[in-house]
Amino acid sequence: MSGISGMSGTRDGGPGRAAGWGWFLAWLLVGACGGIGLAAILTVGVVFVVLAAVAAVFLLRTGPGRAVVGGVSGVALPLFYLAYLNRGGPGEVCHAVPGGQSCTDEYMPVPFLVAGALVLLAGCVIHVMTGRRGRAGRVSGS
Repeated sequence: MSGISGMSGTRDGGPGRAAGWGWFLAWLLVGACGGIGLAAILTVGVVFVVLAAVAAVFLLRTGPGRAVVGGVSGVALPLFYLAYLNRGGPGEVCHAVPGGQSCTDEYMPVPFLVAGALVLLAGCVIHVMTGRRGRAGRVSGS
């Protein structure tokens, strides 16, 4: 029986599969932290870059190497945030504030959204493909 076994939501591949996605998510957070750090390098970005570097060193020492691709997917989170911030664009967007209004120029959010979706999807697909290749090597090599 391949697929989900029982009601627990685990697959027949065992707990290693869930652990693989856990490492992927950890790397996703490292990538997001690094992406935010690079985007805000002139303000608080240095703190985020250092935090991402420390976490990356820890994950490289303890986790599986194939999960590193989660860092690539993590760059999608700042892109999604940029799309959200520019959701009123393109053009000048004004908001009422006490005593008048505040206007800002916003970009078109679609390029940020598409880039984020592509990066996230690419990282997930690469993670799945490397996991299948790793399991196939273990099964045929045994």
